[in-house]
Amino acid sequence: MSRPNTAPRPTPVRTFSLWGDMADPVTPTVARLRRDWEQHRAEVVFDCATSGPQRHTFAGPLLREVVAVAQPRFGPLRRKERSRFLLAVSGGDGHHTVLSWAEIDADFGNAPVLLATRMDGRDLDEAGTQFVVPHDRRGARYVSAVTGIRLGSHRRTGLLPAEA
Repeated sequence: MSRPNTAPRPTPVRTFSLWGDMADPVTPTVARLRRDWEQHRAEVVFDCATSGPQRHTFAGPLLREVVAVAQPRFGPLRRKERSRFLLAVSGGDGHHTVLSWAEIDADFGNAPVLLATRMDGRDLDEAGTQFVVPHDRRGARYVSAVTGIRLGSHRRTGLLPAEA
C-alpha cells in the first residue's frame, strides 16, 4: 500500500517582468518588493462588477519608485517627454490595464499606485503582486498576480483619420 506524499509543497515564487523603454529591466519577487522598497499603506474601497463593494488594506512600494530603479529612458527634467509614457499591466488571470506615467509622476498626478505585497495583513508571496490604484472608485484597474508591466512611449505613427 502506498502512502500519500505528505511532504509540504514548495511555495511558488511569483515574479513579474518590468520591461520596455528602460535601461535596466527588472524581474522582482513579492519578497524583494517588500525588502528593497519603502512600504506604503492604502485603505481602499472600490466597486467590483462581479463581487460588489470591496474594502481592503494594501501595503507595498509605489509603482513609480520601482520603475525608477529600472531607469526609464526619458529625460527626468523633460515634462512633455515624460507625459508621453504609458504603463501596460498584465495579470495572471488575463486581466490588463493601462495608465500614463503622468498619473503617477510626482510633478503631475502624483497618484500613489502600489505594487502591493500585502493585502489585509496577509503576505502575497504565493498569490503574487497586486496592482492597486487607490483613488479609483471602480476595481477595473486593480490587477491580481501581476505578470508584467511594460513602459513605453506613445509615438504618433501616421495621419489621424481627420487628416487623411
